[in-house]
Amino acid sequence: MYEEFKDQADFLTIYIREAHPDDEWQMDVNLKDGVCYVQPKTFEQRLAIARDFAKRFNYLLPLAVDTMSDAANKAYAAWPERLYIITPDGTVAYKGGIGPFNYKPEEVRAWLEARRPAASPAEASSLRVN
Repeated sequence: MYEEFKDQADFLTIYIREAHPDDEWQMDVNLKDGVCYVQPKTFEQRLAIARDFAKRFNYLLPLAVDTMSDAANKAYAAWPERLYIITPDGTVAYKGGIGPFNYKPEEVRAWLEARRPAASPAEASSLRVN
């Protein structure tokens, strides 16, 4: 979705609290994937985990790291994961459900597709299949 819409919208992922840390509540899939961390106690530790994630999974989207006071998480009720669409004027246009069960990227895609700029006649003709 990022590759398809990155010219139409700005994307940002914010790494918040570790959802399944070793020292709190671990999941089997994390053990299988080898992504096991203790809950960071410092911003530097949180930043190191975010960097490891981006490198390990070749994560190409812009990635920010929440403060240790969890400002972004508190402002957006994001734990463990959540999608938002925020318009240029700061209005929340879409507030997704809390993941993982109500995490629905297809709803974000539909919103973006509905607002995709119309192709110019030249662009439209280049898209035609002869």
